[in-house]
Amino acid sequence: MNQRFVSVDGLRYGIAEIGAGEPLILLHGFTGSAAAWREPAAFFAAHYRVMAIDLPGHGRSDAPPAIDRYRMERVAADLVQVLASVDAQTAHWLGYSMGGRLALYVARYYPAQVRALILESASPGLAEAAERQTRRTQDAALADRIENEGIPAFVAAWERLPLFATQVRLPADVLARQRAQRLGNSARGLAGSLRGMGTGAQPSLWAELPAVVGPVLLLAGELDEKFAAINRRMVAAMPAAELRLVADAGHAVHLEQPVVFQQLVLDFLRQTSEDGGQDLTGAEQDDEQQRRQRHLLEPRVEGR
Repeated sequence: MNQRFVSVDGLRYGIAEIGAGEPLILLHGFTGSAAAWREPAAFFAAHYRVMAIDLPGHGRSDAPPAIDRYRMERVAADLVQVLASVDAQTAHWLGYSMGGRLALYVARYYPAQVRALILESASPGLAEAAERQTRRTQDAALADRIENEGIPAFVAAWERLPLFATQVRLPADVLARQRAQRLGNSARGLAGSLRGMGTGAQPSLWAELPAVVGPVLLLAGELDEKFAAINRRMVAAMPAAELRLVADAGHAVHLEQPVVFQQLVLDFLRQTSEDGGQDLTGAEQDDEQQRRQRHLLEPRVEGR
């Protein structure tokens, strides 16, 4: 993958690029980086111009001291400028977990830059103010711990979270690469990301879901009960969304069922291109509602 940097208002973003064709933006999760997309990027590069972006505080991107530079509103605006700087007026956006929350924000407030949206194990944030305050307090405490104890201790604890329990089945080399990539992040960067763009810090997008009317694919692992439930709620509120729950996968579908994940995304993007990438509105929404109900009734996608 070709490596490059794009600076926006003094913050340098690292970008890994491969392939040619319609742009496909990949946004990683918390503790991740562009390197986390190595295998999916190589697969999609046969069909698209793939650009995996290191978010602030992660990978090769800067880790600024000011928390404002990590806030979702600011980073979303930065990414729109990054897109323009690499000669891409619009793109397909694929985001995992934190990257999915960010991609959803971009789709809501910068729809002209989003041709299609794929969200893997993502959420619209927290609906209630009290929930957000509780989460901000928890994330602030975790940020303090990262700064005080360092990255190795944090990563060891992070990998033991129940959210990632299904990943113990992954091959040793996959787990080793993921750990090395996580250890490559800085304490300041991860702490800043938690404080500025954690689930409690971001604006809630639950009430905004009906306004996201372009093509949307929601992906979650069947074994990730929390995010499977969240995504069932999301698809019911989004006019042009479809939901796929992937069998025998937890939070990181792209790692746990890579072949299924890649094919689901590719099929969705191909269909979007055939449809012209147009917003699904009016009478088309009725057809989409019926299709979505079928997915809810038969959401299981067998691993292979």
